[in-house]
Amino acid sequence: MKMIDVIGMGPGKESMMTGEAARALDEADIIVGYPVYIDQLGARYDDKEKYSTPMRKERERCEYCFEKAKEDKRVALICSGDAGVYGMASLMLEMGEAYPDIEINVIPGITAALSGAAVLGAPVNHDFCLISLSDLLTPWEKIEKRLRAAVEADFVIVIYNPQSRNRSGYIARAAKIISEAGERDRVCGYVKNIGREGTVSRLCNLEDLENEDIDMFTTVFIGNSDTKIVNGKMVTPRIVYERS
Repeated sequence: MKMIDVIGMGPGKESMMTGEAARALDEADIIVGYPVYIDQLGARYDDKEKYSTPMRKERERCEYCFEKAKEDKRVALICSGDAGVYGMASLMLEMGEAYPDIEINVIPGITAALSGAAVLGAPVNHDFCLISLSDLLTPWEKIEKRLRAAVEADFVIVIYNPQSRNRSGYIARAAKIISEAGERDRVCGYVKNIGREGTVSRLCNLEDLENEDIDMFTTVFIGNSDTKIVNGKMVTPRIVYERS
């Protein structure tokens, strides 16, 4: 059976990859991915054939994987974090309908909501949701609706793709929406370059976010009404009710 492994490589650091991900990369003939993720693999896979496409060329990247798999090459398509969380797994499975003789194997990785949470403490220790602020594929109106609903439900909110050079001010817009439905002083935190050289983390509150140095490589954590700071760590407690 022809095979493509769709691999979540976690933050990119080899020690933070799962054993299954590392084995699949070792067995691959070709490694395919976004250029930044290819660069993060390091010297261990220098002997592998590699192929990359830039942002917004994801479909071409997937098509290349299928064409190489048809040639009986073992292909590894890499994604940052987890392949099924804002990753390439869904597109590969959708396109895979046209290639019934090729098996797609999704290998999980540590997504930024978990690796970043570990840096800050325990901010997602109760119910939480992930929301991307990128409106390249999702209309801003829908993103705004999801933000308001998350605050109404009192979720901890983890924000991916908070802003970039072409999308400046998005985290300030999100903070304003959240503050309208919640408290402006709720505990927040962020981690930049998780698990990579130059990792930066900081605790703050909702009002501070718009003035922080936040970019596409930053994951933002906005606490719920119970989130607090304990000994310099961001903690969302699990509320235990006593049984009567």
